[in-house]
Amino acid sequence: MRPIIALLATIAVIPALAAANAAAAAPAPADPADTTDQAVPPVVVTATRVATPVADIPAGVTVITRQDIETHGYNTLVDALQSVPGLRVAQSGEPGGQASVFIRGTNSDAVLVLRDGMPVNDASDPSAAFNFGVDTLADVQRIEIIRGPMAALYGSSAIGGVINLITRRGTEQGAHWEGDLSGGYPRQIRGSAVASGVEGPLDYALILESQSQRGYDSTPQRESIYTGVPQGYRDHMATVNLGYTVVPGTRLSLLLRARQDIYGFNELGGFDADGNPLPTFDDANATGTDDSLLGRVGVDSALLGGTWRTSLYLGREQDDRHYVEPLHAADPNLATVDERYHSYRTDLQWNNTLHLDDVISSRMLSATDLTFGFEHTADTAHVRIDDASAGGLTQESSNAGQTDDAIYLGLQSTLWQRLTMTGQVRQDWEAGNQPTTWRIGTVLDVREIDTRLKAAYGTAFRSPSLFDRFGIGSFGFVGNPDLKPESARGWEAGFVTTLPAGRQPAFVSFGATYFNEQVTDLIAFAETASGGSTETNIGSAHMQGVETEATLRPAAWLLLRASWTYTDAIDADTGSLLLRRPMHAVSVDARITPLPGLTIAPEVTFTGAFQDFLIDDNGLSTGLTGTSPQGTIANLAITYDVRPRVQLYLNGTNLFYSKFEPVNGYQTPGPTVVAGVRVRL
Repeated sequence: MRPIIALLATIAVIPALAAANAAAAAPAPADPADTTDQAVPPVVVTATRVATPVADIPAGVTVITRQDIETHGYNTLVDALQSVPGLRVAQSGEPGGQASVFIRGTNSDAVLVLRDGMPVNDASDPSAAFNFGVDTLADVQRIEIIRGPMAALYGSSAIGGVINLITRRGTEQGAHWEGDLSGGYPRQIRGSAVASGVEGPLDYALILESQSQRGYDSTPQRESIYTGVPQGYRDHMATVNLGYTVVPGTRLSLLLRARQDIYGFNELGGFDADGNPLPTFDDANATGTDDSLLGRVGVDSALLGGTWRTSLYLGREQDDRHYVEPLHAADPNLATVDERYHSYRTDLQWNNTLHLDDVISSRMLSATDLTFGFEHTADTAHVRIDDASAGGLTQESSNAGQTDDAIYLGLQSTLWQRLTMTGQVRQDWEAGNQPTTWRIGTVLDVREIDTRLKAAYGTAFRSPSLFDRFGIGSFGFVGNPDLKPESARGWEAGFVTTLPAGRQPAFVSFGATYFNEQVTDLIAFAETASGGSTETNIGSAHMQGVETEATLRPAAWLLLRASWTYTDAIDADTGSLLLRRPMHAVSVDARITPLPGLTIAPEVTFTGAFQDFLIDDNGLSTGLTGTSPQGTIANLAITYDVRPRVQLYLNGTNLFYSKFEPVNGYQTPGPTVVAGVRVRL
């Protein structure tokens, strides 16, 4: 992986040096979409495949911009997503550790993650979920989060919603440079460099990042086995995003991204062959590595005077994970771990948008767009697990592949400048199944009371993972190739009211959304008549709740935001609460600019009690589920522009040393304080 990162770094230097002569005169880069205070709603593409203002989207939408990332001091993807309404982030320990996201109470494998529109969920994961715990944000321009069933646009796994990571690219004429260097407690250092710009027909963004931190012990201090041995984290990342405008309106693109993460982890103690609990062994004895390489080429062209925009993209991603825990003489479990996960994904997309306004002249209709396209995805996974504990062996393997082909069609239009309507339908063909999904939604602008009413209904599905279908494991486990996809249907309804006052056009904004979703044919572990086990379609789940958001701008120097989410997620067959879905989640943040150039951004998140597998105070698995306590995390970020192009910052996380366990048996990392400087040329 390091030679690959070095190669990308070399590629990054070449165009940057060619543009160096213009660097001194170039203005600092700015992103016109970075409307962080939300006074002007940002434009989002992910929700409908058409650039649409957030106010006209019939779904729960959150946009995290580059300015948000820097103002709040977000370093990892987990940091950025913690306070999003309707999302619950559960990380097992330090950065690098497995982190799951639950959207509106749906399963963590029901979240589809995109990188610039390309699906990047891990095919080698047992449930084909995405690990949110390994990615940092140096090369991310913005994050678009869409809540609700979105399979009609993006296919499998978009039951709970979609998270699209949009990569930084060159947008301003000339060459622009950015350097970011910071360090702090507990013993960490971070650095990144960005070269971006536009030189004639060439646009480029070249990003390098590296960081290292000592970290904390993820074993809860309440447990008698706690030793305080930290679990470190190192990250290396290089991204090249190139574009070449052949003729006006036609751009060729190349995206290359390489990432390597190295981190420590603690495996929770399980049970031996006789069913006796085994303790967690708290020692710096286990190491995980995660290497990812993504490449994508494409062409995007505006035809017929811009009436028809068409694009063709071909992407390939490879992800390699390796977990190793050698035998340690002090380990009472005599455990060893050797697990390898290799996944490969090829994704081909042909996307089209017809701007029908250019060919239909009507006072009744405006902003009318027809979308259609085709997508082919091919996944391959190779998994090998050789673990030992208390004299017992665990061996699993999966070597298989599967493909998915799909076509989609969508229509969006605004009637009488008041009613925005959207509709999408998609047909997939995957592993002998032919799921059809659809979604309709509407937004009514009742401007007389400064309110927009929103409603939507949609269906979705999640294909079985390769391990579900073809995995082979210890104790007689055999995958089930005849599994059907999980299926879902859900609806939502809500409002957003924005009231002016004085010179503030959006003095206060507040709104609420009720959501209701049902998932059937859930894939679950089951024993077979022969004494073995497999996966089968049994079970269903029901999720409902309310998302509320409020934003207050009492003065030009003060922005206050708050959200509260209530989630009721249950097993529809038994009535029991689903695990790791708290009923209540609250986030409050502010942006205070008391002096020119000085920004103070506090953030507090509260996670209510939730059901989970319980680990007792001796580090032993109880084998039972129960209530895991609530927790509150307080963060603070301060930035100061000492010069127009030089910014100092100080970021602190978990300042009051909350010992909250986002996953029972894993304590949230302790306080961190990082000071740094950011320079733009």
